[in-house]
Amino acid sequence: MSDLKFKTVAAIGSKVLATLLLSTRISRVGVGHFEDFRNAGNPVIFVFWHGRILPLVQIHRGEGIVVLVSEHDDGEYISRIIERNGFEPVRGSSTRGGIRGLKGLIRAARAGKDLALTPDGPRGPSEEFKPGALVAAQLTGLPLIPVAVGVSRAWKSGSWDGFLVPKPFSEIQVQYLRPRFVPKEASRKDLKELAKEIGDQLRTASVRLDKIHREGSVT
Repeated sequence: MSDLKFKTVAAIGSKVLATLLLSTRISRVGVGHFEDFRNAGNPVIFVFWHGRILPLVQIHRGEGIVVLVSEHDDGEYISRIIERNGFEPVRGSSTRGGIRGLKGLIRAARAGKDLALTPDGPRGPSEEFKPGALVAAQLTGLPLIPVAVGVSRAWKSGSWDGFLVPKPFSEIQVQYLRPRFVPKEASRKDLKELAKEIGDQLRTASVRLDKIHREGSVT
């Protein structure tokens, strides 16, 4: 696809995103888990499921967060859209351009930038926490902030990640879980166990938020 078409799709996508989320009600809990670091001048690494990225683009727009984006064609769409919303994309993934992407994240961390990764991306399996984000945390020394997202009413795509698009006037709740550090000396086995632990916590939090919405008791 030509550069012009990518730009056009990104422009339209950004306007649709802003319009859709303008009418939503957003609530957040656990904000202090990352703001305490920011206030101290220390960046963090946000990790969240690929299918729930859309509300977070609106919530954190303009913050200059550096996002690892796949080098596939669909990653180009995402890259253009998040750029228009004040994020900085770094291209690469665990399956394609991984080393280049990791180096970009390390440079951004050293420059004091917050990072954002989808540990189940770029191709799944959905909501399976792969260790790439842990390696980034291990090399940079930054804390991981798992982020769970629940949406009361949304369109769900048939893609591998069940990509959620909030419907107008829906309610979105975001929970920032407690920060996790990855020891420099952590072994591959340690990383695998930690990935399972954090993945379980993130899935549990997501299910809880979805259940709250279904029962109509969002606070």
